[in-house]
Amino acid sequence: MKKRNFMRWGWTVMLSCSLLAAGCGSGQEAVPGAGNSPSQATESTLEKAKKQGFVTVGFANEKPYAYATPDGKLTGEAVEVARAVLSKMGINEMNGVLTEFGSLIPGLVAKRFDIITAGMYITPARSKEVAFANPEYSIGEALAVKKGNPLELRSYQDIAANAKAKIAVMSGAIEMEYLEKSGVKKDQMVLVPDQPSAIAALQAGRADAITMTGPSLQAVLESAKDSNVERVMDFVQPVIDGQSIRGYGAAAFRKEDEDFVKAYNEELKKLNDSGELLKILEPFGFTEQELPGDKTAEELSKK
Repeated sequence: MKKRNFMRWGWTVMLSCSLLAAGCGSGQEAVPGAGNSPSQATESTLEKAKKQGFVTVGFANEKPYAYATPDGKLTGEAVEVARAVLSKMGINEMNGVLTEFGSLIPGLVAKRFDIITAGMYITPARSKEVAFANPEYSIGEALAVKKGNPLELRSYQDIAANAKAKIAVMSGAIEMEYLEKSGVKKDQMVLVPDQPSAIAALQAGRADAITMTGPSLQAVLESAKDSNVERVMDFVQPVIDGQSIRGYGAAAFRKEDEDFVKAYNEELKKLNDSGELLKILEPFGFTEQELPGDKTAEELSKK
């Protein structure tokens, strides 16, 4: 089952520039003492990217965050956000390096690429190795109910407080633990094998609500195309063992690229403030509930 700590998979390989719609270019770093001029050797990553008009990004081929389409186009939530931000900085092309998720941070540090665009969660441990931009999205749990929300269910606690309320949840999913720790009894849970079975239970009246992560639920609802079912847009995220379970994803840079991070954050904020960020996220199953709010990388790195 897909959980909050998403499964990341892939293989390490450099995507041929000819496969990418973004175009081609050299992503090699200037190396002091290797025939580079003094100006090249001291150029920051941002200065070099602006001069060349392109940057090299690492991704892990995971939908909806970053992946290559069958015709070779590099796309995904994280990629398209980065594309929009970078274009406003005068960097109009991105070359992609397909990398196993666990090798993304080592690859960035080793200068195999200049930015990680993989929807990577900001965590204190990762923040010791890389510099994160401010978050571009957040993901938590979500709830869907019958139209009009007849039982007025807006949190797991609301379900716990109503002994007659039933919630469909995938067997073995992390949501079972979240529900139990929120006070929901086991006999209130309708265990189903998969996402289609969850929506079917709600449609048939065997459950009053269904739950899964936000983008997953949105995808299920869009597939169902049932006007009698709706997402609870004012859902209150559960707090488990005193901690928020919401995760925040962002682009990552090398620690020394402070100027790049600063410039990137400035343009990302403009996208968010204008509403353009949501428009970029929506085609990948994100809604206003998945916007990052006012969280910063600095705050999340100390969480």
